[in-house]
Parts: sequence; C-alpha cells; structure tokens
Amino acid sequence: MNWVKIIEDAVEYIEGNITGDLTVSRIAKEVNTSAFYFQKGFSMLCGYTVGEYVRMRRLSIVGEELLSSDEKVIDLAIKYGYDSPDSFTKAFTRFHGITPTDVRRGGAVLKSFAPLHIKLSLEGGCVMEYRIEEKPAFKVMGISKDFSYENANVEIPKFWDEAFIQASERPVMGMYGVCFDEEMGGNQFRYMIADDLDAEQAERKHLDVQEIKAHVWAVFPCRGAMPLPLQEVNRRIFSEWLPASSYEIAEGYNIEYYSNPEDFKKGMQDPEYYAEVWIPVKEK
Repeated sequence: MNWVKIIEDAVEYIEGNITGDLTVSRIAKEVNTSAFYFQKGFSMLCGYTVGEYVRMRRLSIVGEELLSSDEKVIDLAIKYGYDSPDSFTKAFTRFHGITPTDVRRGGAVLKSFAPLHIKLSLEGGCVMEYRIEEKPAFKVMGISKDFSYENANVEIPKFWDEAFIQASERPVMGMYGVCFDEEMGGNQFRYMIADDLDAEQAERKHLDVQEIKAHVWAVFPCRGAMPLPLQEVNRRIFSEWLPASSYEIAEGYNIEYYSNPEDFKKGMQDPEYYAEVWIPVKEK
C-alpha cells in the first residue's frame, strides 16, 4: 500500500471535485482503499483530517471568488456546500478573520490555503520497534459509541473524559481503545473503551461485549508521556513501516493498548509510561 500515491491521487480528486460531495467514503473509493484507513493515514501523514483539508481549501478558493466575481454570497455558500448564508459567514469569518461582506467592500486581507503537493524526501533510516504476533480471538467489554471520521479527533478524547472524569462510576479501567469499521467503507466507525472480558462485571454494569477476531498483528511499542509518543508511532506506521514492510492492513480494526497508569509514578504522563498500537496485517 503506497500511501504517498494514495494521498497524491486523493488530493488530485479533491481538487477536481472541490464543489462536489466530498465525503471520506467517496474519496477513499476513488483511491481504492478503505475509508477507515484512508482517513487515519491521511490525518497521520498530513496533520489534519480529510474534512479539515476540504473545508480549508474551499474557504481559500471562495475568498478568491469573492474578490474576482460578482456572484452572490448565498450562491457561493450553496456552491461550496453550506446550508445557509449564516453558517457560511461563520465558517468564512473563522478562517479569514473577516466576513464575506467585508471582502466585497474592498481592501480586505485574505488567507490562502494551498493544495497539498507531494515531494520526494528521504525518510526512515532509523530504528522502529515492532513485533509480529498471532493472537487467538478474544473478547472485550466496555462502552462504545459511533463517530464520524470528520470529527473523531476531537470527539474521542471527550468520550474518554465522559467515561473517566464525568461518570459517577468508572465503567472500565480503559485497557484498550478499539476502532471498529467492519465494512471499511462508510463515513462512521465505532470506538470502544474496553477491558478484557469479565462476564460478571459486564452483566452487572450493562457493558457492551465484542469479540476481536483471531489475527496476525503488527504490535508497535510506545514509551513516554502520552499522547505524543502514540501519535508519533501512528504517523511512522503509515509514513515508514507500511510502505517498506512486506505486510499490508488486513481488516478494519485498530487497537491501542494502555498499561495501568497506577503502575507509573506520574501515570500516563510518566516518561516511562508504556502503550502499544496493534494493526491487523497480512502478507502483501
């Protein structure tokens, strides 16, 4: 799976259809990969989600159109996917710092967001730890919620806060964070904060139970104060390991394993804190 080529083709499709219906699933289909891993790979390599990229490109382009055309603001709002002039004006103002009306008055300073361009660069050349491990099927219990790919980066941390800070009773310890996208083709996926199954606890607390299928897994260690080491390992999986390895992603799972924070002096902020990323793989 050549992620540089995938993103290059995706950007070309986005730019050619910037006023169209640019959902994650539609773009992923055009570049022959699953929505689940396309969104994850894009955000890891580019630094923002597909939705953020599309939104910023549209707002950059519409700023130019406000300057160069006499098209009505309401028509431009509809053209670039906004339901109303009010929602368009709010988004435009957040991005540019001025309203569309201010632009039409003249003398406005706009912001530009250029399309991504892929450059060849030398990467790798440094050690990345991993192991290949065959795991039998196992069951987990926890709380789960559906998320859209567009806002998952913001909403999943809130979900953890709700489970551990705002909840009257802590539902699970949070050994795993599991992404499920069995279809690997939609705009949503299910995320579960989970522990290994304890049937009695699961029944008493009314927890969801899910079986994780038997797989060969690529397991990547993460050490240090969270979340930066975890984010960096995820980025390097897509930018370095997957393109260079003899493996490719096998199914729509992604598991983050977390050690018990109580085993470390500073919890998850301890410099020795340990976590892992598990990716189901198969030989290319």
